[in-house]
Amino acid sequence: MANPWPTAESRIEGPDWPAIESSAKPPLVDFWAEWCAPCRMLAPTFEKLAERYGSKINFAKVNVDALPELAERFGVRSIPTLVLLRNGNVVERLVGLRSYAELARILKGHVSAVVKN
Repeated sequence: MANPWPTAESRIEGPDWPAIESSAKPPLVDFWAEWCAPCRMLAPTFEKLAERYGSKINFAKVNVDALPELAERFGVRSIPTLVLLRNGNVVERLVGLRSYAELARILKGHVSAVVKN
């Protein structure tokens, strides 16, 4: 099996999903598509977040065209959509292009919550 924790530029394949969903570290999943301009604009921010928070949060990218059933399972209607999971449950959902500062603030809050538990 391929590395289930790819770099932000890697693509998730269907068989990778169970390892991602059941990980001890919460995954932040970017639902995107190649034709989506806001998705392409978010990519460098997602990469920068992965560099900053990769020790506490796993980062994964799901192409909605390649895995539409996964996008449907998580109710993705617009992209980009970022979904943060904990124990297989959605704890944060963000739709649309967001700034690094906003996303970092949100992730920092979740990382702090994990450390306290």
